[in-house]
Amino acid sequence: MKFRNTLLAWASAALAAASPALAAAAADGQHHDHANAAMGEAGQASQVTRTVEVQMRDSMQFVPSKLSVKQGETLRIVVKNAGQLTHEIVLGSEKYLKAHAELMKKFPEMEHAEPNMLTLAGGKTGELVWKFSRAGIVNFACLQPGHFEAGMKGQVRVAAAKSSAKNTPKEDKHAH
Repeated sequence: MKFRNTLLAWASAALAAASPALAAAAADGQHHDHANAAMGEAGQASQVTRTVEVQMRDSMQFVPSKLSVKQGETLRIVVKNAGQLTHEIVLGSEKYLKAHAELMKKFPEMEHAEPNMLTLAGGKTGELVWKFSRAGIVNFACLQPGHFEAGMKGQVRVAAAKSSAKNTPKEDKHAH
């Protein structure tokens, strides 16, 4: 176990040194846990508002490749690898996904264990539960070597939450 932990620490340091693009993405708040704050956060199963299914295919496609959610919505994304190849779905900014795809070319056996990532062998099914807390576009892609470059990408459009005039007080009489 000590050897494995040492190996993991060494590999992490090597990965950080090996990719200036990933380091730049990390500095931008786009690496793993930091990426979560920019695009949302791991959701709680008890707060899921909707479930969608996304298939990953050996034709280098996500079906569907475009999803729409409302800001604040917690989505259960049931991901089915309908192919024979290993595929993954990784949520992130375009910059983060590009940098991570480059890193995967150098380290194709890299394993992911983050809440915004799911790797599945052919024929397997898994799920991500994600709360989309910020309006805008959240990208997703398969970062297995060559898959990103082949166009295995998609987007989640997160619509801004509408504020309700009924719930907004006209005057705040609270004194500080």
